[in-house]
Amino acid sequence: MREQEPVNLIAVAKAAGVSKTTASDALRNSGRVSEKTREHVVAVANRLGYSPNPVARSLRMASTGTIGLHLPEVLTRSEYYMSFVFGVVDQAARMDYDVTLLTAQHVPSRRFHRVDGVVLGDPLETDTVVRGLLDSSVPVVTCERFTGDAEPAGVVLSDHAAMLDELLDHLHAQGARDIALLASSTVTDWGRTLQRAYLAWCERHRLRARLREMAFGSPTAVMQENVRALLNAEEAVDALVCAPDGAASAVLPVLRAAGRSIGDDLLLASCVDSAALNHTDPPITAIDLRPREAGAACARLLFDILSGEAPRGTVRAQPIGLNERRSTRRSR
Repeated sequence: MREQEPVNLIAVAKAAGVSKTTASDALRNSGRVSEKTREHVVAVANRLGYSPNPVARSLRMASTGTIGLHLPEVLTRSEYYMSFVFGVVDQAARMDYDVTLLTAQHVPSRRFHRVDGVVLGDPLETDTVVRGLLDSSVPVVTCERFTGDAEPAGVVLSDHAAMLDELLDHLHAQGARDIALLASSTVTDWGRTLQRAYLAWCERHRLRARLREMAFGSPTAVMQENVRALLNAEEAVDALVCAPDGAASAVLPVLRAAGRSIGDDLLLASCVDSAALNHTDPPITAIDLRPREAGAACARLLFDILSGEAPRGTVRAQPIGLNERRSTRRSR
């Protein structure tokens, strides 16, 4: 364990050789814990320098000790969403909380008493689970805004429009003039923001927009077919920006079959970075959404709302970045 990180209850339980529940009961002098076990846990906690988090302690008063997490089920294999999950879980562990995954089976409101609050990753307007959660009494924090008519208790936002502008400016500086966007649908705030930002950028630069929209969570075959159709209809395209996670690497075979040379006559970029994009040939330029940090930020905001440290309606900014790689650098 790194010295700068505070010792949490999980670390105490592991060092003492007991469960997290037993460690918690021992340190609070409650539950069915023998005096010998309590003394042992207290001694281990003192040796490790454990200090109960005051916010976590206030949360524990009349709480379930659990928060819920809901993600779009169509993207549970996405690297972005899995990293987001780990960010939420990491932050919850620091607060001595558990995380439970909420699926369509949890929509009935009688299920919501089992969690103190919920984190929603990129909520879809068409997702019935999202609507059920936002209509419930539990506080909900979303990563990006909900495009429907319900208001979450808190929102963590990134400036996707500004980052897409930076990416498009980079492609333009490399000589691209016919830039196409393989877009996600507007059922998410992220998808809607990217489409609007792309169209506005093209208008400012007096360039023709070439946008192809796909359903959220489209499989690889659909991505490839869309790019194949795009190249057939728009032979002048000299740069392609892929919005969906995994799309840039998925369409590489289609681009090569069409005789396009990545980094020469066609620049290629992604709106979602991943480890795979750094190992393709050539490595692909991508927007780094920092999903693990985003997940942790959502969980922190939820805990702050639950403890009264932040008011309902709080919106917090989460920084993102751009990783420029060889796929968008023309050979000289």
